[in-house]
Amino acid sequence: MAQLDGDEEKQRFQVELEFLQCLSNPWYLNHLAQQQYFKDPAFLRYLDYLQYWKQPEYAKFVVYPHALHFLDMLQHEQFREYISTSENTQELHRMQYYHWMFLRNPPEKPDSSPDQSNPSPAAATAPVATLGGHTHAQPPVASNSQQYKNGF
Repeated sequence: MAQLDGDEEKQRFQVELEFLQCLSNPWYLNHLAQQQYFKDPAFLRYLDYLQYWKQPEYAKFVVYPHALHFLDMLQHEQFREYISTSENTQELHRMQYYHWMFLRNPPEKPDSSPDQSNPSPAAATAPVATLGGHTHAQPPVASNSQQYKNGF
């Protein structure tokens, strides 16, 4: 295998990182399944090769950690078959959405210092927005440092 110069290495790094992060999108995984990529042994070897992104020195560049989880899941034929149907993809997308909304940044517990009065239960709930006549809870916003500390 030929040695890559600095620019080629940088470009390869960027391309592989961009592709890896695309794996965080269940609908992209569904598209790959529909296009029969998961039946191609060379593509499956490429997915296995990308496992190096889980090493800390590379993982720190990954903005969408779900990509690493899905990369692991794609190593299993059962998951590759599962993601090939739109119903399963929709369910996976829904679970991912609710993870981001509720589990990624759980609401902070009220400070229980003696100088504060007890907040009402309504004050402890997440802000709510109305869209098209439906009520949707708004996820708490966290700083970037908190996002990376929590891992999601």
